[in-house]
Amino acid sequence: MSDEYRPYISPEQSMKEISLKAILLGIIMAVVLGAANAYLGLMVGMTVAATFPAAVIAMAVLRPFKGTILEENFARTTGAVGEALAAGAIFTIPAFLMTGVWVKFDFVKSSMLMLVGGILGVFLIILVRRTLVEDAELPFPESVACAEMVKTGQKAGSNAAYMFWAMGLGGLIEFFTSENGIRVIKPYVNTVFKIPGLSRTTYLNDENVEVFKAAPMKGRTFVETPAANAAMTGVGYIIGPKLAALTFSGGVLGWLFLMPILLFISGELGTVVSSFDGNWTDMAISAYNAQIKPIAVGAMLVGAFYTLFRMRKNLIVGISRSITDVRKARSGVKTDTLRTDTDLPFPSIIIAIIALIIPMIFLYNIFTHNIGSSLVSAIVMIVMGLLFAAVAGYLVGIIGSSSNPISGLTLTTLLIAALMMVLMGQTGDEGIKAVLGVAAVVCCVAGVAGDMIQDWKVGHILGGTPWRMQIGGLIGVIAAALTLTFSLQLLHNNIGIGSETLPAPQAGLMATMAKGIVGGEMAWPLVIAGMLLAVVLILIGSPSPMLIAVGMYLPFRATACIFFGGVLKYFLDRRVTQKNSTAKGKEIVENIGLLLASGLIAGQALMGIITAAVKGTKIEMPESLNNPWLALLIFFILGFILIYLPYKKMVVSGEFGKSTEEKEAE
Repeated sequence: MSDEYRPYISPEQSMKEISLKAILLGIIMAVVLGAANAYLGLMVGMTVAATFPAAVIAMAVLRPFKGTILEENFARTTGAVGEALAAGAIFTIPAFLMTGVWVKFDFVKSSMLMLVGGILGVFLIILVRRTLVEDAELPFPESVACAEMVKTGQKAGSNAAYMFWAMGLGGLIEFFTSENGIRVIKPYVNTVFKIPGLSRTTYLNDENVEVFKAAPMKGRTFVETPAANAAMTGVGYIIGPKLAALTFSGGVLGWLFLMPILLFISGELGTVVSSFDGNWTDMAISAYNAQIKPIAVGAMLVGAFYTLFRMRKNLIVGISRSITDVRKARSGVKTDTLRTDTDLPFPSIIIAIIALIIPMIFLYNIFTHNIGSSLVSAIVMIVMGLLFAAVAGYLVGIIGSSSNPISGLTLTTLLIAALMMVLMGQTGDEGIKAVLGVAAVVCCVAGVAGDMIQDWKVGHILGGTPWRMQIGGLIGVIAAALTLTFSLQLLHNNIGIGSETLPAPQAGLMATMAKGIVGGEMAWPLVIAGMLLAVVLILIGSPSPMLIAVGMYLPFRATACIFFGGVLKYFLDRRVTQKNSTAKGKEIVENIGLLLASGLIAGQALMGIITAAVKGTKIEMPESLNNPWLALLIFFILGFILIYLPYKKMVVSGEFGKSTEEKEAE
């Protein structure tokens, strides 16, 4: 144990940690936050780390029942893992539907993939827990921030009211803008404008030779307004102006640059719309899905591997540390003495990991009907799972779980599994199922492992008992795995995964790659064009080709709304800087803003699931105004609360100095 380690609750102090109320609250949060982040991830291709909202909810709910800080820590650890499992699930499992190998979610198979992946994620990261959490060189930025927030909450109460209030607002906005609710407000408007221009037409001359002639025509360009969307605004606010701008640049590149070119040079868009009976707007979206999205897939592919390449040094260190720690575990060296150092028994963990491989062999055999292919799939799964659990944990220690590149890690696994299936002659739907099955487990492993190490670092700072937190993680994984499939099926039945509302970009990428490599169905010219586009972005120094590619894949209204949230954060940060806020003042603004944005996201996501369920019961909502001009009011309200409320809290606290303007006036 390092000399600098001074937990908030000393190892010698005895305090209630696991209780019925903490377990129940943790299970409820795992289910609810998992479902909410599944909706968010399918909608914008990103999830938001649940550590902060789970900590706030735990403090707010357990405090009236005289819950201890370690009970709150246990509930938070149990509840936050639901989001991590949801991230792993929605990046891969919808791909079974998008490839056509499933017509609906298979509850048993989906739950087994999530359950095994989640439990493996907990067990595998236990092997390297001590090495990671006690490494003074790993800053764990989100863990430290959460721990400080919890400590502050013990002294002065929490700011949970901001989050719960924002959840209500986010739910109301979703209810009055969603097609499944009472759509008083149309959240966006899209259209195709006709622009005068010239086009080449062909005709046959007197000698029956085809010649070209310039003829006037009306060119077309697609235009769409930002969506008045609470969740996407919250996402843009949380990731900040720089990342929000990068995502939006992908939307501009795809929808406002490539789309007009497509509409102009393709004439009537050829075979894409030759049999299309809709209007030009629907036609443009159909053409975009067919011709621009494959370019975005190629760019995402290169972007994912470029992200891993940039982290290669950290990846190598993470791999070597995982191997070293596993060797220590196998040596049987016993060094645990204090309560705050005690993990679950390593021999039992190794046995459990081996035992989990057996049901996966049977499942992969059901997918492939080939025992050799199922054994290879299981081997790839466990090797890549062990490797990427350690890598994800190490990366979270550096950049936080919100930036954990699990899609890149999963794509690596998918490509390896796909090539193995092709080499073994396992093609067609059976091979695609096996590849996606391996990717799904590893994706859940990486997501859960990253989230667990972040939460365990918070517990490490607060003085929690590792083996108890590990039990909490297992409880949360089981609760989320057994319920997430219902949420996914509900959303698919009543909204449609892969639709404009829930585009599921990562799952689309996984589906395209699996079907392209194993099934032999890939629009390779367009995918290669996207790969070359990503290379260009890398050469000009773009910080994140992956985000730009995701922005191309998402609807323009989504990326524009994310950018709106980033702009709000920019103006708030600028005002705080001008006011010469103290470090404490900046922390207040960050915390209140994060709680508000998280509340907006959670509120809209939960209402989206509720309205989807209502639609599933065939209850007809009354007709409403569906007025797009009312969306301006939503933008104003969101801008007001995300800028004014955090700033006001800082001003009331007195944690600021004179602004630049005031100093110049003097």
